[in-house]
Amino acid sequence: MVQLARTDSNNPEFRQLVALLDTYLAEKDGDEHAFYHQYNHIDKLNHVIVAYADGKPAGCGAIKPFSDSEMEIKRMYVLPEFRGQSIAKNILAALESWSAELGYKACVLETGRRQSEAVSLYPACGYQVTPNYGQYIGMDNSICMRKELS
Repeated sequence: MVQLARTDSNNPEFRQLVALLDTYLAEKDGDEHAFYHQYNHIDKLNHVIVAYADGKPAGCGAIKPFSDSEMEIKRMYVLPEFRGQSIAKNILAALESWSAELGYKACVLETGRRQSEAVSLYPACGYQVTPNYGQYIGMDNSICMRKELS
């Protein structure tokens, strides 16, 4: 059974999951990892979801304000042994719901072309590719996406 908990970036299990995410991304991003890593600090994330499968931390995700009407999805990760169980979809849906509760109208995100699971997940959940934004403009590995919230 999977349970989702709302928390913040001080949660020790979130921090452990993010450390594993960073190791995974360092392998996927190669020489570009330092560039991406500088934009992924977690010290001030107030809206974090941690997924627990049978009481064990299995995955995470977070949102942070991007604009007056948009939240940015950050730090999405599911441990390999828990993939294929819709945990990422559940985390993403919870983050979208939380964004809507807070009055935001859309979510945006950036993912890497080499992260095949993410590249498949987001369009399946209603995200559409948009022009790269902010620091991701001109980054060939980056794919930016957006979803209107209902």
